Amino acid sequence: QVQLVESGGGLVQAGGSLRLSCAASGSIFSIGAMGWYRQAPGKQRELVATIRSGGSTNYADSVKGRFTISRDNSKNTVYLQMNSLKPGDTAVYYCNADRVTAVGFLGARDYWGQGTQVTVSS
Repeated sequence: QVQLVESGGGLVQAGGSLRLSCAASGSIFSIGAMGWYRQAPGKQRELVATIRSGGSTNYADSVKGRFTISRDNSKNTVYLQMNSLKPGDTAVYYCNADRVTAVGFLGARDYWGQGTQVTVSS
């Protein structure tokens, strides 16, 4: 059974920083890309940042230069360092792991975390 567990959300003032973590647990053989998505009230879920197993990254234009995604493959963990936070960053942040191969099933599957709330006050 593969699970993604997120931590690090909370309430912060505009201009502040937060660091999100997401650990994938289970008998995992490999993970393709890992990433962060967010969903604000009344809006669709949107990509924030992704990182491939080899380390290449992709960011939404709205967070470039402020957020940094990183990954520890030995721990199956992905991080999101968020600096210079704005009220517009307020959302539930979801971790994603795609093309996961693990004990118990054939092929590859995608997984989502339960979400962690990030609130930025003005």
